[in-house]
Amino acid sequence: MNHHPIGIFDSGYGGLTVLRSIVEKLPAYDYIYLGDNARTPYGTRSFETVYHYTLECVQWLFAQGCPLIVLACNTASAKALRTIQQKDLPHIAPQNRVLGVIRPTTEKIGMFTKTKAVGILATKGTVLSDSYVIETSKFFPDTEVYQHACPMWVPLVENNEHSGPGADYFVQKDINELLSLSDKIDTILLACTHYPLLADKIRKYLPDGIQLISQGDIVADSLADYLQRHPEMGRRCSKNASLSFYTTDAPADFDAHAGIFFGRKVKSAHTSLALV
Repeated sequence: MNHHPIGIFDSGYGGLTVLRSIVEKLPAYDYIYLGDNARTPYGTRSFETVYHYTLECVQWLFAQGCPLIVLACNTASAKALRTIQQKDLPHIAPQNRVLGVIRPTTEKIGMFTKTKAVGILATKGTVLSDSYVIETSKFFPDTEVYQHACPMWVPLVENNEHSGPGADYFVQKDINELLSLSDKIDTILLACTHYPLLADKIRKYLPDGIQLISQGDIVADSLADYLQRHPEMGRRCSKNASLSFYTTDAPADFDAHAGIFFGRKVKSAHTSLALV
């Protein structure tokens, strides 16, 4: 069987929210998901470490036959994508492509705000990279971007505490800190793929008139547009409507959590990231 799946990578579970939207938008393609759960979280690690971890995972996905990979991880997109695209791809796989989640999001985010003031909730690593500030300024130079890091949100989600009362304190605190940066913010982007699981709780503490934006549908629409604009890549990606899941940690633990993000049961296998 012709099997050249689209690779979807994340440091853990969060990218499954993006994969869910992509599969809904483009169900015919084959997909392989890789979660580097053994080394998560990426958000607190250095640029160099995130780059090396991400490159290892990209090379593993290439070895599985993926001609196209989406880094469904804001931290990896912020800290590793550009280096991999410019430095590594020309040498290791010049015909393949690696895409991220930040550029497609910043191409659209300015369309949502009327006050030209956008708030970003993200991991520390994404905030420190200034990727959203830099990229948004290219497409919407008149839009101000205000960022706030939420270090407790990923642990809350990954420990299945996101719907409990313990999460309320941190959600309310971080929203208030973001909104204190500007009273003009009318749009907030969840710039971490874990955060949609906190969306209901976030809305509870948002003032009226502020809209909350998640990335999944934006990235799915962008991928569909990319494949339409690059039919040669679309032809290289196989269409058997298959889904495969891999984790660098324990599959049983991955499967127990993954369904929360993907919306249905997941059966994964372990990989040590060995290329042979």
